[in-house]
Amino acid sequence: MSGDGLLVAVDSPVHRVPAQVKLVALFVFVLAVVSTPAAIFWAFGVYAVMLVAAVAVAKVPATVVSRRLAVETPFIVFALLLPFVATGPQVDVLGLHLSQSGVLGAWNVLAKGTLGVIAAILLSATTAPRDLLAGLERLRLPSTLVAILSFMVRYLSVVSDDLHRMRVARESRGYNGGKVGHLKAVAGGVGALFVRSFERGERVHLAMRSRGYTGQMPLLSVSGATRTQWLEGLAISLAAVAIAVAARVVSL
Repeated sequence: MSGDGLLVAVDSPVHRVPAQVKLVALFVFVLAVVSTPAAIFWAFGVYAVMLVAAVAVAKVPATVVSRRLAVETPFIVFALLLPFVATGPQVDVLGLHLSQSGVLGAWNVLAKGTLGVIAAILLSATTAPRDLLAGLERLRLPSTLVAILSFMVRYLSVVSDDLHRMRVARESRGYNGGKVGHLKAVAGGVGALFVRSFERGERVHLAMRSRGYTGQMPLLSVSGATRTQWLEGLAISLAAVAIAVAARVVSL
């Protein structure tokens, strides 16, 4: 498989945890965070401390995490607008009249969204794409979906290179973008890229069939995770579940 995607290539205990364990740990952690009442602020502080500790153990630079957090920008904008558009009782904050439910909703979106995104960043930074696919396979994801994801990861760089060459070709012919009239050229390029990718897919499929492909991809991994690896990998997630349960009890 070409490239390592978002992987931060260092050696750490988190990197050595099997991918299927990390996938289950991410799912359980996010589920615990989402189920925590937004008004129990201390619980989110504990979640944040646990994630920071995990990032430190994984030796993932803080600059990498902060840069990849940019993917959350649309949710941040939506959360900042909530106090101004929501209805209900008002509260004064720095001279601004904000909706009380909107402020709580904004906190809910920001806290849970940020924690979930950081957890996903930690997974992507400590697991190679091929290992992720092998982990999904070990978790009994349908083989057809695993094959589709495998081809997507494998040929993403190929399509990206095609797109780069098409952009260079447009610019060498005087295209500089920024005008409505150029949308036709961009649309034509997108269409040509789609047709080229589709035809490449057909050629790859025919080549696979000629080499004995019967619809079943070879196993990406034959080794599972030990009980110790499961316990170590799920430690933070199980702690998050305990905190979520305690937060639910406190909120009653």
